[in-house]
Amino acid sequence: MKRNLQLLLVAFLASGISLFLYQQYLLPNTDAAQQTRTKSIVKIEDTLPQDTGVKFVKHFNSSDADFTQAAKKTVHAVVHVKNVSIGRAPRTIQEYLRGMRGGRAVQGAGSGVIITEDGYIVTNYHVIKDASEIEVTLNNNRNYKAKLIGAEPNSDIALLKIEAEGLEYLTFGDSNDTQIGEWVLAVGNPFNLTSTVTAGIISAKGRNLGGETTGLPSFIQTDAAINPGNSGGALVNINGELIGINTAITSQTGSYIGYGFAVPSNNARKIVEDLIEYGNVKHAILGIQAATINPNMVEENELNISQGVYVAGVADGAKQAGLKKDDLITNIDGLRVRKLEDLTSYVQTKRPNDVVSITFIRNGKEQTTEVKLTEFERLRIVKAGIEVGNASKEYLKYFKAENGVKILGTLNDRINIPDDQFIITRIDDQKISSVKDVKKIIQNKAENEKTKITFKDRLGREESYYF
Repeated sequence: MKRNLQLLLVAFLASGISLFLYQQYLLPNTDAAQQTRTKSIVKIEDTLPQDTGVKFVKHFNSSDADFTQAAKKTVHAVVHVKNVSIGRAPRTIQEYLRGMRGGRAVQGAGSGVIITEDGYIVTNYHVIKDASEIEVTLNNNRNYKAKLIGAEPNSDIALLKIEAEGLEYLTFGDSNDTQIGEWVLAVGNPFNLTSTVTAGIISAKGRNLGGETTGLPSFIQTDAAINPGNSGGALVNINGELIGINTAITSQTGSYIGYGFAVPSNNARKIVEDLIEYGNVKHAILGIQAATINPNMVEENELNISQGVYVAGVADGAKQAGLKKDDLITNIDGLRVRKLEDLTSYVQTKRPNDVVSITFIRNGKEQTTEVKLTEFERLRIVKAGIEVGNASKEYLKYFKAENGVKILGTLNDRINIPDDQFIITRIDDQKISSVKDVKKIIQNKAENEKTKITFKDRLGREESYYF
């Protein structure tokens, strides 16, 4: 019994000594352990032999990405824009019962970005479309009546002006310099939640949402949360520079599901400058008919490149510069051209008579030429709800026509004209060959006078309608 007690005391003593030694010399303290673990992540390459050939990127600490200054700078320059309609009072009991009411009603709301200290504001056209009045509320809750300076519906950009001085504003950044994976902030008023800031990255560039004939720029895609009410708001980089105007989302529900789109700042800036300087937007064209190179095209023509723009026809400046059918455009002013949207979106930032450098491949050899851009004339025939532009001789051949103008698009959703299926050959029985011809006829008509427009389809058949 005595011997068992002695053995038990020895065991307790040995356990105590072991525990003391482990705590004193073997168990690291919490801070030291944390530092060791952090160091092992940040400097893991230091533990490897130098000749392994394995390359490691140092661990990124999210605390290094500080959005506070960019957010602070941006929220005061982003405003709440309200589209207000003013209806007349009901004149009969029937009108009242049908719901007609007098007074003011908010038709829609969105966001806008102050771009000058004296009150110029850029927003989306769809935010202020058909507004009787436009109200702007600043981040400090001051309200202003805004004047519509001008708009470019095809790019969904509008310019407003409020009478104020000393406003905080955003400067334009260069959207061509943005990179996929770059941090960005989206600032706006989703669901009337004012001054909301969300963060994400640029997840794609050069997104085309409307087809090659709509005139829309190629969008910057971001995963920063954008919802109804963000339209017209700011997409800024981590320095607080305006790199896009938030415009659209892709969603089955109408709310954010991970994809938002912004008009690049270079496109928006050019439109704004044109509206301030000229009162309208100057459109430049390269003078080519073109398409994005696709796998079928590569295989059928045994091309040695898989990305770029195939030239199907030339006119205007492109023809004078020596570009030809079957040329493959790969670069414009030092920017890589992977698809048609890259090319058209860049040209939309230029003006008529600007000169651009085009790099192309012909017969397997790379060449460069300088192209002087020409003006792309377009005109809105409001009565008919359509927009027209000049048509090339090649385009008219498809319609078996010697004269006519091209239908670029419709002005509202109630009119449905398929793309490239009709041209306009006459207005009020007068032959038209250009936008200038159309403008001359329209300007000489009385406001309430009917307009007869003759359309021609791809089979050469003509029909006339009164508007």
